[in-house]
Amino acid sequence: MIKSSLLFAGGALALTATDASAGQLVIDIEIPRLSVAEYHKPYVAGWLEKENSDGSYAGNLFVWYDVKKRDGAGQSWLKDLRQWWRKSGRELTLPINGVTSATRAPGRHTVFIDTANVSGLKAGSYVLMVEAARETGGREVVKVPFTYSPGNGGTVSGKGQSELGTVTLTYKP
Repeated sequence: MIKSSLLFAGGALALTATDASAGQLVIDIEIPRLSVAEYHKPYVAGWLEKENSDGSYAGNLFVWYDVKKRDGAGQSWLKDLRQWWRKSGRELTLPINGVTSATRAPGRHTVFIDTANVSGLKAGSYVLMVEAARETGGREVVKVPFTYSPGNGGTVSGKGQSELGTVTLTYKP
């Protein structure tokens, strides 16, 4: 389980201290256990897009890739996260403190984001985008639309078919 506090800054997020009075976005991501001959942990990216517009990018939430490869070689495969790469990945200098971390094994993983520290997240309609790509495997995007309203809570989810299982977003005032 990952517990981190994040804020938008220049199209990315940065690690910050937790504010006890802050609302919170909690993102649960299931990476299914696949029965395949050669399994590699997927690269996974999560970001927000504004809904009811041209799908404009609103900010990165997390990027999981092989950060320990020598000379940053793991970064070269990030372009396989095609939608994320086109929205913001190719513009970033990686790794990004508080956003970038290692790949995850199959199972359930949680990211916590304090909304009081998220500048640019205003009341409105958004889509949580989670994309996964796996070497010798597939690629998949799960879209979870939601309406963010400070002071109100809720839970929404979406489900993948192969590389991702259930993706749940819970927002708490």
